[in-house]
Amino acid sequence: MLNVSDLHAYYGKSHILQGVSLTVGEGEIVALLGRNGVGRSTTCKAIMGEVPPSGSILFKGTEMVGRKPFEIAQAGIGYVPENRDIFPGLTTRQNLLLGLKPGQRQADSRWSLEDMFDLFSNLKERADVEASVLSGGEKQMLTICRTLMGDPSVIMIDEPTEGLAPKVVHQVAELLEQIAARGVSILLVEQKLTIAMKISKRVYVMGHGQIVFEGAPGELQDDDDVRKQWLEV
Repeated sequence: MLNVSDLHAYYGKSHILQGVSLTVGEGEIVALLGRNGVGRSTTCKAIMGEVPPSGSILFKGTEMVGRKPFEIAQAGIGYVPENRDIFPGLTTRQNLLLGLKPGQRQADSRWSLEDMFDLFSNLKERADVEASVLSGGEKQMLTICRTLMGDPSVIMIDEPTEGLAPKVVHQVAELLEQIAARGVSILLVEQKLTIAMKISKRVYVMGHGQIVFEGAPGELQDDDDVRKQWLEV
């Protein structure tokens, strides 16, 4: 579904991504782990075209490098950034409808408004309330669900559980599993190792702008050296 090869990206003269390669299969949850500042968020931004990349980003066999962010989104890659961008003066329902792509009909999408409300009942209860009054967890669910309204085949989600209560973290994890069960691939950028290890099929660990580990969650769990060197504080 998504095949990233030898990806490089810069902020000015700073060489942030130094040959990142990773793959995400259909309906697969893949975690991208690592400490702050190693390039995880930049990887998502480079795939999305928000940071100019070099290398190769194949999506369903088509090269994405050189395309504009809106073209990448229209191709079928969704992105949920860490800062939970919502439109605070619009209602929850209006925020969700803004996730539809130009010319897209809800009837043609695998996701409907009712699906969003079924996935997270709090959104249904607050459907016609301004998004500014939602809790942190509700805003996170809203940003994920709004991206799903565009019917992506792959969705990249950056730190979805950051700052959330344990109960809400569990709800987010359940939501991600339900999304994958519908065939949507997920690249999950996460610091909470327990969540990533529980729901991911494969994990990548980043360090200094490079992939330093790739394997199954169990393999990472058994590799004390990698966890101590690249993950533990």
